[in-house]
Amino acid sequence: MKITAIETLQWAEYPRLMVVRVFTDAGIVGLGETVDKIPGAKGALHGTIAPLVLGQDPLDIEGVWRFVMDNIMYHGYAGAETRALSALEVALWDIMGKVYNAPLYHLLGGKTRTRVPTYNTCIGFGPLQDYAAWHDDAGALAKSLLADGIRAMKIWPFDEFSEGSFGQYISLPDVEKGLTPVRQIREAVGQAMEIGIECHFRWNRASIERIARALEPYNILFMEDVIPAVMPDEIKAVSQRTTIPIIGSELLMTRWQLRDWLVKGVSQIVMTDPVWNGGIAETRKIANMAEAFGIPIVLHNVAGPICHAVCMHLGAHLPNLFYVESVRAFYKTYFPILSDFAPTVSDGHLTIPEGPGLGVTLKEEALHRPDVTLERSSGEGLAKGRRAMGDHWAVEEIR
Repeated sequence: MKITAIETLQWAEYPRLMVVRVFTDAGIVGLGETVDKIPGAKGALHGTIAPLVLGQDPLDIEGVWRFVMDNIMYHGYAGAETRALSALEVALWDIMGKVYNAPLYHLLGGKTRTRVPTYNTCIGFGPLQDYAAWHDDAGALAKSLLADGIRAMKIWPFDEFSEGSFGQYISLPDVEKGLTPVRQIREAVGQAMEIGIECHFRWNRASIERIARALEPYNILFMEDVIPAVMPDEIKAVSQRTTIPIIGSELLMTRWQLRDWLVKGVSQIVMTDPVWNGGIAETRKIANMAEAFGIPIVLHNVAGPICHAVCMHLGAHLPNLFYVESVRAFYKTYFPILSDFAPTVSDGHLTIPEGPGLGVTLKEEALHRPDVTLERSSGEGLAKGRRAMGDHWAVEEIR
């Protein structure tokens, strides 16, 4: 079997999302996806990666991945190239599942759990405005989430106060304002709702430690990305000075960037994103490495139905899973528009998709929407076989 074409799909209504379709000469098509910074990832996929993988065997996932990584690493790999490679690698796993008529979790070695714990990241989209809701009345939002079977939620109530000082200082009155939605949740539903605090790496250590001290009485589930991930020693110092577990970081790509984080013992929990970090196999390698250190893992998941399905399969498989992130404002609104995948949540857990591969099919009407932009790379490709790091092929249009 050979890869004959790679296609990207974007919809104007969902500008953060890029879906990838990988075509084979056996008629099997695999689905992949990445999210955010799409112009760069799209350019990397069609301009750099497609010439390397067209004509390759899609079932040689590890070999194809290594071949591409060797070549993109030659000029610095993290960022657009790795996001693009992640989307491609996901599609190759989908192809394998369809070839062998097996769900992804079976290909990975089977389940360690039958349902996947989730927290809701309170983003808004379309008619479901969870972001506005927690700014208006986080207690009412917590009740709404509990009614939907969701037992954990993540908000970021301190971000706005970082802007004036570039994260160098937060005043006591602003700390009190930031605590408002946390108090509302506890007053409305007590301990029935777990609360995670996203910090978006906006603070220095002095400021984030002031915030952490104020949050400690509220039994917070975690604080995420408290300081930029390029400062692991400072993050470790925070983790040692608060009773709240620290999570980091979705911004670290591949096992190599997570390795030193784990060796240093930077945080009590690690997080990674399978459509950013290199893909499904890379996520499993990162999780296995974390497990060796006794560290649980969170799967970052703020993309579309394909990423969500990937996280469900990985979540079912990985023994050291802490949570899978999910966004009800996405899976209740546009997932059913683009695909046949309809996630359900009950008692704080998501169900695991069935069917071959990822268990997701794009709806035919989604492929023909007036706001869709399609770009396709096809042909023989420029790489003959797989050779060493640093091989270079001239950039040319592939028809």
